[in-house]
Amino acid sequence: MRTETLHLTLAFLGPVDAALADELAAATPERRLAPDDMTVDRYGVFGRQRILWAGPGDTPPGLQAAHDELWSWLSGYGLAAPPQPFRPHVTLLRNIEHATPPADAPAPLAWRYDRMVLVASESQSGGSRYRIVAQSRP
Repeated sequence: MRTETLHLTLAFLGPVDAALADELAAATPERRLAPDDMTVDRYGVFGRQRILWAGPGDTPPGLQAAHDELWSWLSGYGLAAPPQPFRPHVTLLRNIEHATPPADAPAPLAWRYDRMVLVASESQSGGSRYRIVAQSRP
């Protein structure tokens, strides 16, 4: 992953129609996220998606609460939270060949978060480009 694309996904929406995207973009600046830190201290793999990620060993309670609150708000737009548990992570590599993470844990890193960003993923040759559509105020 390119440095400028590193992020923590609080809610993945997938494809949404243009009208809903416009509504979410207009409402996002009014959303708030309580600032906090998360310790990134382990690697993991999403095997089906072939992704290597880094994240916390345990989901911080404040981040879990922010995730749950965000999906509660999104449900008002007809969007449903995914059935799997929230796993905060930062994607490091895509299209990996091995389904096991590195044996050594990464050196603990404090990841500070203080705002939410609505991002559009746009397919291009050679990969995707992320475009910030709207963001909340810190």
